[in-house]
Amino acid sequence: MSAFAHETLRQRADYTHKFNAETGRHGWLRLTPAYSVKIVDELMGTYRKPMRILDPFCGTATTALSAACHGHMGVTTDINPFLVWLGRAKTAKYPKATIASTRETCDRVTEAVKREDAESVQPPPIHNIERWWSPAALDFLCRLRAAIEAECSENSPERDLLLVAFCRTLIELSNAAFDHQSMSFRDDRQLHLPLGIDPVHVFEEDAKFVLAGAAENPEGTGHVVLGDSRKLQEAITGPYDLVITSPPYANRMSYIRELRPYMYWLGFLGSGRDAGELDWLAIGGTWGVATSRLIDWERPREPLRNALLDEALDRIAHHDNRNGKILANYVAKYFDDMWAHFNSLVSVLHEGSKVHYIVGNSTFYGVLLPVEKLYAAMLDRLGFERIRCRAIRKRNSKKELFEFIVSALWTARKR
Repeated sequence: MSAFAHETLRQRADYTHKFNAETGRHGWLRLTPAYSVKIVDELMGTYRKPMRILDPFCGTATTALSAACHGHMGVTTDINPFLVWLGRAKTAKYPKATIASTRETCDRVTEAVKREDAESVQPPPIHNIERWWSPAALDFLCRLRAAIEAECSENSPERDLLLVAFCRTLIELSNAAFDHQSMSFRDDRQLHLPLGIDPVHVFEEDAKFVLAGAAENPEGTGHVVLGDSRKLQEAITGPYDLVITSPPYANRMSYIRELRPYMYWLGFLGSGRDAGELDWLAIGGTWGVATSRLIDWERPREPLRNALLDEALDRIAHHDNRNGKILANYVAKYFDDMWAHFNSLVSVLHEGSKVHYIVGNSTFYGVLLPVEKLYAAMLDRLGFERIRCRAIRKRNSKKELFEFIVSALWTARKR
């Protein structure tokens, strides 16, 4: 696509997480880096015969849920246990009896909170938790969390559904603002809940929204697996007919930052160190210790070699760029990790499988990183054919940043 054609692209909110907000289960929890179910449906819509569809980067399980709704088998992996839990809740089938029992349990939970019957849980150990919630909101959330545990059986579908609603409520009652690329905090933080806000009603409405989505069971099946996308053969068994996925972008926007409140409240994180360790395991992670470790990180003896990448790394690491060396290490590790992913991917594909990667390009110190071209080069080296990079939308930030679909056909002829 020409530079002029790029410039005519719109930002297209319908191709972002914003489209998912009111789309049944897809709208259960907000995550800024999540991609739109509309893109997935467009890529999947031409396939009528039931297929095995893979998403190696689960995120909020957009692909797996969409595949199941289209009557396919959707399989997805993620290294983050919270996202695996959320994905399993979103792709599960819920009988009418479960929906009814969850409504009844929700009524008991809210009554217990109103009567203050349940002993409050301790607030999670989030650093500067007062930035997140007013004392009144925090007190309510501690009582609500305790009531859910008291009224629900461990690992029950009722508990999962009410915890999804709880996650929605804790964000709605927070001081977090979402008017930037990721979350920030409002300047007008209060010591009390805003006048007229009934937190019990907020939770009841969130539970109602979650249960409405839960009642719409997908025709097909979804399977969410805890696993590393660089070692797919250890987590899942192929072969798969189609891959639709959106890996983390090479832009240092950590999933962990936005997921932390959910993960702390639900017990998936116990400290900031835990968050950093998990982000270090993820592709593109830079939270906490993950950043400090990049300072001394060294590429393997036989790293991915690509002239475009090598030139970009040299320019990013230039001595005039403050922190240029650490950011060059970040970019190098990102693409080395993606190279490991693509190598593992071919072991679980059918001959003739199609792959679609939704990804954005990036800039560092004015150096444009053509992520889509680097993906295409890696796919070509592995033996993929009919490789195409198609720009689909302008992103909200710098004028040179776009989102692409990198598509290809798997054939083993070059191997």
